[in-house]
Amino acid sequence: MKAELMKTLPLAALLALATPAFAQDTTEAPAAETPAEEAPATEAPAAETPAPAQPNVDLGEPAGDARQAGQTYIEKVVGDWERKCITLPDGQGDDPCQMYQLLKDEKGNAVAEISLGRLPDGGQAVAGATVVVPLETLLTQQLTIAVDGGQGKRYPFRFCAQPGCVANIGFTQSEIDGFKRGAKATVTIVPAAAPDQKVNLSMSLKGFTGGYDELIVPTQPQQ
Repeated sequence: MKAELMKTLPLAALLALATPAFAQDTTEAPAAETPAEEAPATEAPAAETPAPAQPNVDLGEPAGDARQAGQTYIEKVVGDWERKCITLPDGQGDDPCQMYQLLKDEKGNAVAEISLGRLPDGGQAVAGATVVVPLETLLTQQLTIAVDGGQGKRYPFRFCAQPGCVANIGFTQSEIDGFKRGAKATVTIVPAAAPDQKVNLSMSLKGFTGGYDELIVPTQPQQ
């Protein structure tokens, strides 16, 4: 019943419920009696009524999305790639960003992840990637990446930590061009519990060209 009443009350009435009611005296003061020979007295002014107090309302606050330094956020999505950036302290330039994608097996289960970004000019590798796979991976079999069923290339794992085992990969310009022309890359790992089997993970290349071309080439730090 109370909810129905609140729905029908106008805004002014709702605000009034949050403040004390103020009675207003509208009765006029009686005129003073005067002798017949004197001029009639003027009417006494009405008593002043105190102004109503402000209702107890919330004034709100700026609805901002300010991020703290070091915070990771998704700037945009291009095709099947997310562009993840890290917030820098004020005055330290544009936030560095990388392309990111979860890698799924043939059943659609998310198994690994890849982050890819540009590298400073001057080296053989124009882009670098970090691939994180499960801890149960057979590290001696390394990791293989092939585009559209073509010749694959093998990469070693560098270390393992709580999130998984990590491979740090460098890509040449010709390999990046192959990603841009391709439709799908296959990342292959071998489980430690079944060394005679392979797990093929799909890395979609939809949106790769647009996402990669928008990345900023970092500059070499000053010596």
